Amino acid sequence: MSYKPINLTMKFLITGATGFVGSAVVDELLAAGHSVVGLARSDASAALLQAKGVQVLRGTLADHSVLKQGASECEGVAHLAFDHDFAKFAENAVEERAAIEALASALEGTNKPLVVTSGTMAMVRENLVGSEDTPVDMESPMKIRTATETVVLALAARGIRSSVVRLAPSVHGDGDRGFVYRISAAAKEHGESLYIGQGSNCWPAVHRRDAARLYRLALEKGVAGSRYHAVGEEAVPTRAIAEAIGQSLQVPVVSKTVQDAVQRLGFVGYPFAADSRASSTKTQQELGWTPREATLLEDIGKGVYN
Repeated sequence: MSYKPINLTMKFLITGATGFVGSAVVDELLAAGHSVVGLARSDASAALLQAKGVQVLRGTLADHSVLKQGASECEGVAHLAFDHDFAKFAENAVEERAAIEALASALEGTNKPLVVTSGTMAMVRENLVGSEDTPVDMESPMKIRTATETVVLALAARGIRSSVVRLAPSVHGDGDRGFVYRISAAAKEHGESLYIGQGSNCWPAVHRRDAARLYRLALEKGVAGSRYHAVGEEAVPTRAIAEAIGQSLQVPVVSKTVQDAVQRLGFVGYPFAADSRASSTKTQQELGWTPREATLLEDIGKGVYN
């Protein structure tokens, strides 16, 4: 499917604009000819955005009047900010829900896009390859945040072109400080790279630049009430991840129990034990999105996590 930009002068508000994925989204939008307003909590973040030619909106997700103002002055919003302090995860999820409502109140009746971030692990069920039509798993311990998907998609009835981008658990590339980074850091600290059980459980993965292009397409031409999957690889075996880390760091690769993994990895041990497979067939067909960057194992092999 060929793609022609709708309008090269659109202005989008991005929350999380200096984050690992958000900064790539900003770069992608600027490269496509759009202008960007970035929410910034600090002077340092503001300076990073200004250096790229991004208009700065100072505030946090708790500053609802600021969010409304920013959204009302733009042609759409991509929301990527979230406080990943798991010690107050429920509180942070409630704060995010309120921020999304503030953004929605400024976009209501405009048919402007509101793209909100979720994750493919929101729908984890045993022996399931999740598609864009797979609902979230409300038995998940993460359900207080994943339920936000339902709230966002319902905004379509209020005249908002709302959609959800589900990120793979591994969004990889230079500068990644997510799950794979923490697994690799533990391998360096303990002198061995671990997988859990037989390591046959799998994770989907996507390169950050591929994910950024998907956000741009969702902003430009996403369909109201849709879920999109930022998934470049459907199922990477966790043992293969551990072996790639072991080879890159030149440390042995060992099998551990979930309990042992949690002791070493903290909270990350639980998702690393999960079998989380996801496809992006529908996303690729509907938005003309084709992953084209390096794979997760290629990035590990290049020393991205060393």
